[in-house]
Amino acid sequence: MIATVPAACSPSTALARRDALNAEQRQAAEHGDGPLLVAAGPGTGKTATLAARVASLLGRGADPQRLLLLTFSRRAAQTMGQRAAHLLAATRGGQAPAAAALPWSGTFHAVAARLLRDLAPAIGLPADFSVLDRGDAEDLMASVRSARGQAELPRRFPLAPTCLAIASRCVNTDAPLADVVTEHYPWCRPWTGELQQLFADFSRHKLQHRLLDFDDLLLAWAEAMDVPAVAQALGRRFDHVLVDEAQDCNRLQARILAGLKPDGRGLTLVGDDDQCIYGFRGADRQLMLDFAATHGERATVVALTRNYRATPALVAAAQAVIDGAARRLPRVMHSGVDAGPRPRLVRVDDEAAQATWVVDEVLRLREQGLALKQQAVLFRTGTHASVLELELVRRGVPFVKFGGLRFLDTAHVKDLLALLRWSRNPRHALAAQRCARLVPGIGPAAVRRLLAALESGGDPVAAIDAFQPPPGAREGWQGLATLWSALHRGALPWPESYDAALDWLTPQLRVRHDDAAVRLADLAQLRAAAHAQPDADRFLADLALDPPQSSSDLAGPPHRDEDWLVLSTIHAAKGQEWRAVHVLSVVDGCMPADLATGRAEEIEEERRLLYVAMTRARVHLNLVVPHRFHVTQQHRHGDRHLYAVPSRFIDARVQACCDDIDLRPDQPATLGLDLPPGCADIATTMRQRWGTAG
Repeated sequence: MIATVPAACSPSTALARRDALNAEQRQAAEHGDGPLLVAAGPGTGKTATLAARVASLLGRGADPQRLLLLTFSRRAAQTMGQRAAHLLAATRGGQAPAAAALPWSGTFHAVAARLLRDLAPAIGLPADFSVLDRGDAEDLMASVRSARGQAELPRRFPLAPTCLAIASRCVNTDAPLADVVTEHYPWCRPWTGELQQLFADFSRHKLQHRLLDFDDLLLAWAEAMDVPAVAQALGRRFDHVLVDEAQDCNRLQARILAGLKPDGRGLTLVGDDDQCIYGFRGADRQLMLDFAATHGERATVVALTRNYRATPALVAAAQAVIDGAARRLPRVMHSGVDAGPRPRLVRVDDEAAQATWVVDEVLRLREQGLALKQQAVLFRTGTHASVLELELVRRGVPFVKFGGLRFLDTAHVKDLLALLRWSRNPRHALAAQRCARLVPGIGPAAVRRLLAALESGGDPVAAIDAFQPPPGAREGWQGLATLWSALHRGALPWPESYDAALDWLTPQLRVRHDDAAVRLADLAQLRAAAHAQPDADRFLADLALDPPQSSSDLAGPPHRDEDWLVLSTIHAAKGQEWRAVHVLSVVDGCMPADLATGRAEEIEEERRLLYVAMTRARVHLNLVVPHRFHVTQQHRHGDRHLYAVPSRFIDARVQACCDDIDLRPDQPATLGLDLPPGCADIATTMRQRWGTAG
């Protein structure tokens, strides 16, 4: 039967401890084997509930080797396993079973990489494939695009990042190219045929060189699940499949889940359809919205509605925003914490006034005892924070911003990983090119000769052994070739092979970079991650599929100052929480973004984006509305200021939940000149200019 469980507890009652379960959570945790959907609102203990369900299954005798836990970050999988082990240990007198290690837990992409290596002989894939990260996939797309002559066309052809984005959206939404281009990239419609051929060449090149990118991993897994023998074998292999953040699943992932558990038996989905904000990556909340209809009377839907994070006033305001959504799983959120201040709608004159007010407010709260690290400033896109960043620097307020250059995109990290990847896959042309260019004396012509030899179709190992570098590069090349051969033959066990690669790269870094010491410290942090993995393939796949955003992700919080303020896009803030949240530019044109108002579903996703921003706050929430904001390079006459109105999502119901603070000047500023009235008649002068009278 379909059972939607309402809130069962008073909002004023708090959990005695984080892992304790209320009635809703307990029903989800102790549910049997039938298809289960847990619709978990913000701050409702989603992670604790899913961990409790894992512990309950293991406590009832489920084999952890036959339990598949799919998440959207490696950290989430680790946290889930640790919590499950803790809960299971508590029920067994403090003995934490090794079974709770959950050997088959991880991101969809990481699990796909592991499964495909095992399935490779049966499904026609090379077992020794390499995984391309996003940066390398973009570089390869650029190379194929250039080889096809599409970089020298007389008319504008999409650049490599756009081409890759189009191909990725086609794969992840399981939609035809023509439909994707028409709906999301209309200016590319004249190139649809050429794009089709480009993507075909791109795919052939990857398979020829034993490369799979992120999208290929999901596509290969989904296609394999369409083979009855494979689907039945994997379905029998895993008794239980549990999915965290189910609202972020795309259609390929939905196909995979349907193949694993076609009748829903043993399937658990946990997520919040109101927090589906990754439509640009193909996320499709229909998996959740259609769950009950798909599985019929066998399905159970449990709604977690008690928010243990935010105050009643904040929960009410966020509920008012999301109540305006066109379609969602029905539930009304309640707060389980003490009362606090109402959220504020702060109206200011322009972006400069917005920045000044936000910094003033941040420092005011700091003086009241709220550390900078307990506060965050959120925004729709990174450019919306530019004026604020300048004001923070001017006033000496330290901050960190999420959304800059990723750790794995830095040159020194890519250099070391390229060496390891090339040693694992001799046909990896991108990695070979990067490594060869590190050798002093090897220029573009020599690199082209090396790549041509690798492309010849013969033995790539023999091609590398036979390669003759320029005379000035022989010593450097010999050192690289000797190391490459040792790594490729497995002469050095893991992780000693990482150390050998780092030893070779160290003098190169000292020659190439003034800040070599800082870069070597990054690689030392990465070394710790390497030593935690059983082999090079697992290390490289994990880094490509779930990369750290910075070296601090490996080493712990950065010691930039005694304290620092967090600046973040709303997308990057999902899953986080702070005691105080300040949301910038809550105006139409920014939220919803002016480029996301072409379709109803795009506007609805923008509503959910504001909902996510508001639900990051625990006590204080400020929605800032500048009356004017600056637009750059969007007008033929140059930069301009636009007048703004509050976001359409801040309707009367939402405003009734907020304190309205208007800090705009009472009247426009005047010149203050002392001139007598009637000292000139400009109107008459203007009429006479064209020879008209009266």
